[in-house]
Amino acid sequence: MYLAKALLQEIENPSLTVNERASLRCRVARHQEAAGDFDAARDAMAELWQGIGARPMLQGLDDEAKAQVLQRVGALTGWLGSASQIEGSQEMAKDLISESVRMFEELGKRNRVGEARSDLAVCYWRAGAYDEARVTLQEALAEFDERDIEQRTIALIWKAEVERASQRFNEALRVYNETAPLFDEVTDHSLAAHFHNGLATTLKDLGAAENREHYTDRVLMEYAAASFHFEQAGHTRYQACVENNIGSLFGIIGKFEDAHEHLDRAQVLMTRLKDNVHLGQVDETRARVLLAEGRTVEAEKTARAAVRRLEKGDELSLLAEALTTHGIALVRLDHSDQARAALERAIAVAEQVGDFESAGVSALTIIELLGASLSNEEVWATIDHVGVLLEKTQEPATLRRLATAFRSLFVTHAVPAPPDWAGFSLKDAVRRYEAHLIKLALKDTDGKVTLAARLLGFRHHQSLITLIASRHKELIETGARAPVRSRRHHLIVHPKRAKKKKVRASHSQATSRISILHVEDNQQIAKLVNDMLASDEWRVELCANGYSALDKLTGNDHYDLLLVDNDIPELSGLELIKRARTISHRRRTPIVMLSGSDCEPEAWRAGVDAFLKKPEQINELAVTIARLLKVEKRFSQKAGTD
Repeated sequence: MYLAKALLQEIENPSLTVNERASLRCRVARHQEAAGDFDAARDAMAELWQGIGARPMLQGLDDEAKAQVLQRVGALTGWLGSASQIEGSQEMAKDLISESVRMFEELGKRNRVGEARSDLAVCYWRAGAYDEARVTLQEALAEFDERDIEQRTIALIWKAEVERASQRFNEALRVYNETAPLFDEVTDHSLAAHFHNGLATTLKDLGAAENREHYTDRVLMEYAAASFHFEQAGHTRYQACVENNIGSLFGIIGKFEDAHEHLDRAQVLMTRLKDNVHLGQVDETRARVLLAEGRTVEAEKTARAAVRRLEKGDELSLLAEALTTHGIALVRLDHSDQARAALERAIAVAEQVGDFESAGVSALTIIELLGASLSNEEVWATIDHVGVLLEKTQEPATLRRLATAFRSLFVTHAVPAPPDWAGFSLKDAVRRYEAHLIKLALKDTDGKVTLAARLLGFRHHQSLITLIASRHKELIETGARAPVRSRRHHLIVHPKRAKKKKVRASHSQATSRISILHVEDNQQIAKLVNDMLASDEWRVELCANGYSALDKLTGNDHYDLLLVDNDIPELSGLELIKRARTISHRRRTPIVMLSGSDCEPEAWRAGVDAFLKKPEQINELAVTIARLLKVEKRFSQKAGTD
């Protein structure tokens, strides 16, 4: 922070060239980013950049300065876009940083290439694309030589964070251990602080995953080191967040006096910064500590204060956590109705921002604390919701809570438990209850899927169709659902337009070939699709991985439709679709996802026009494409039907 202030003063030097001034602004912004002060970083670049969505002003700069500005603006776009949840911001960030990479490569600046690739990897990390982040960081590390110690350290710290975020805790710890010797030569307090903070969090997660309580002392030591280095670097906000983490950990191990001491320190720092959002987070942590102490009345008041603070901000994930803590306190005070309202609101808020893990934990809390007072129908509906929200969780503590809660429900709701718990499968149990609820909904609607989907809370009937086809085929075989008619899958209803007279297509339009880009790495599926679609009128071009497809889409080749699987090498189908929607001449190209992955909601959000599950819906492919392109299709006689 102190260095950033010194650089800002240096920028005012009238003898600087425009290139030198631009380079200094980039250095200031980078230091502000490291401190977590992204607004200050944006202000540092204001002379060259008007904000997210605007192209940086590069006139009069040489190529190296242009590349530096593109890299910094790209990195800031990613951070600011993530904080404000601006749609498409990560793709904009990747495009700007990728452009800087190409320019640095042309200039032969290898260490700059490595730095930019590290920033690019962070964009992938934020988007949850951990495989892409790993590959990009490995490419970044390959660009550095033995002199680029600081740059290598930054890339390795991010590599460890990617492994931790993907819950590969032992691998993250290995990377941190590999990085530690570099600090014999690195004296930057900010970098040291991020290292110790990341290592502490990894050890805490690893201890929880492997139930190793002896990690706690090491975690506290690493957090204390992080707090010291953040203080030395002048990064007050990060220091306060670490103090909050230390307070939380002391609360968990029952050292309540130490917990409140560190939380007081965090509160003072956040008050000094006038950061009401993170003051709310400190209040929520303190409420959990008070609950652990048995000081329930104080905990309820503190949690309520946290909710009020966080309601005024836009950190909805933090608000969901505070609502859950408030709900727990209300349960302990026997205010069951208010508690349930708080917990249900926590679920809704977490789902709103796509934090399904947090939403699932809130729903699980309802089962744990209020399950005995729920009716059987309410219990199974909540179980169904928990099963959907936490289906992919790998968090050991959450899985243990799930198992305990389900055992309790089998007792309190007089449901016979399996004869041998050793053979019990939580996933199978959830699916059985899921099938039970679907069957009831179909029965009450005379097998009409659209009406049943509404009863079950699905936004679109196709979601229920996909669920039945993938997980509950027995409902089809028993005739529980009525025949489904092919319908449009649009999620947005456009205003009705005045009817126009039908115009017969010109001869050239009617006879022109339809061109389809099919992105699929399974050769059998690719051959089947080609046999179904390829004809004199339709041409199918196969591409076996995501990056090759992206190269084709950024080019000028004409494609009438894009057909994508999700599980493809190098770049997932969802990521490819998101990128395609940012390419100006592909934004209106119809996209169909044909995938065996259970990713339909994500596909609609990414921008598909239709989603088909393979293999069960593959025979609907030709009809779906014809509908989207508004053309007729003469089916090939050689197309397979099995």
